[in-house]
Amino acid sequence: MARQLEGPLGLVVHPKRDIDRALSAIRDWAGGHGLQVGQVDVEGNDRRVADPIDARSCELIVAVGGDGTALAALHAGAAAGRPVLGVACGSIGALTAVHADDLEPALDQMAAGDWRPQHLPALDVSGERYAINDMAAVRNGDGQLVISIWIDGELYARVAGDGVIVSTPLGSSAYTLAAGGPLLTPACENFAVTPIAAHAGSIPPIVASEHNELKLEIQPSYGGARLEVDGRGRGTCPTTLTITHRSNYATLVTLDGGESMIAGLRRRALVEDGPRAKLRSER
Repeated sequence: MARQLEGPLGLVVHPKRDIDRALSAIRDWAGGHGLQVGQVDVEGNDRRVADPIDARSCELIVAVGGDGTALAALHAGAAAGRPVLGVACGSIGALTAVHADDLEPALDQMAAGDWRPQHLPALDVSGERYAINDMAAVRNGDGQLVISIWIDGELYARVAGDGVIVSTPLGSSAYTLAAGGPLLTPACENFAVTPIAAHAGSIPPIVASEHNELKLEIQPSYGGARLEVDGRGRGTCPTTLTITHRSNYATLVTLDGGESMIAGLRRRALVEDGPRAKLRSER
C-alpha cells in the first residue's frame, strides 16, 4: 500500500477545456477532508482557478484536463518529487487514471493509500531538458535535414528527411507510432529512434537500451531546424544533441482496475486487428 493522502492538493489545469465539474468535485472532497487546494504554476498556462501553491508544498498534484495537462503536471511533480493523478475531462488517455465523473472515489482511494506509483523514465536532452514522451529534431521550413545518428560513438545512419524522433516507452504510442516507429511496453527501459519521412536509404527505427548514449548531429537546410520536447516547441535546434536515459524521473498515480497500455491502444483504435483476422473471427 502506498502512502495515505493527508496533505495539500496542487492543481494543474487545461488552459481552455471545461473543467468546472472536476474542480467542484476536488474542492468539495478536499473541504470534507480538511485539505488545502492550490494551483501549481506551469509554463505557458495563465488560466487561474485557485491561489498559487508551490509543488513542493503539495502531497499530490492533480492534473485536470487530458494527457497534455498530465505531462505538464508530471514535469512540475518531477522537480518537486511529487506524484501526479491524471484526471480526464473527455476520453481517458495514456496518462489519465480516472474520468472527472469518478473523481471522488478515486480520491478516497488515494486517501486510504490504495494506489500504486508508476515511475516514469525520461530522456535527458543534452543535460538541459527532460522529455517524458519524446523529443524531436524537425525541419522548420523549406529543405530537408541531414541528421547523423550515433550510438555509443558508432555511426548508425545518416538520414535526409523531415527529422528524427526519440521516444520513451510511454511516448512510443504517440508521435513515434504516427511516424511508423516501434511500440515499447511500459516495463522496458529502452528508447526508440525513428526517422521522419526519410528520403531513400535503408534506415529502420532502432531501439536503444538505457545504457546507450545517443548523439544526433544536425545539418539544417534553408528553413532551419527546431527542437520539440513533449510536443512543445523549444526554439531553434542545436546542431548537436546528446540523449541519455534517466530512470524514475516522474511518478504517475495508478489505481486498481486501471487500463493497461495495450488495452488503451486497442480501445482508442490506435492498434486494430487486420481485416482478414476480423473476418475470420466474425465467422
